[in-house]
Amino acid sequence: RSPPPRQVEFEDAVAEPDGAHSFPAVWSVSRKAFTVSGYWSYRLLTALFGVPMAILWGFLYACVSFGQIWAAVPCVRCFLLELECLAITFPVCIRGICDPFFHAVGGLLLSIRLALRKEP
Repeated sequence: RSPPPRQVEFEDAVAEPDGAHSFPAVWSVSRKAFTVSGYWSYRLLTALFGVPMAILWGFLYACVSFGQIWAAVPCVRCFLLELECLAITFPVCIRGICDPFFHAVGGLLLSIRLALRKEP
């Protein structure tokens, strides 16, 4: 879920510091101009670009869904099938090649004896 759109109030956009205040009539007219222009600008932009943007976003979501359904998921499933085959053959190769080598090296190292002497 997306968050609700942010409502920008006049005081959020135009804030006078505590030490400087304009005439009350200027503040009131500015506030009304800000509110009305924002309201009508939004309505005008929605009327002009709302439907084309909805079509664009619908097309983009359709492209993403198409790519997910027809490309990404089949590729991942194919990759997992290949990994499943490797999961069976890899341990057999390790046991057949590495185990004898490490047993031989272990046998060689097992015959090493260390003697510790204290030198005067």
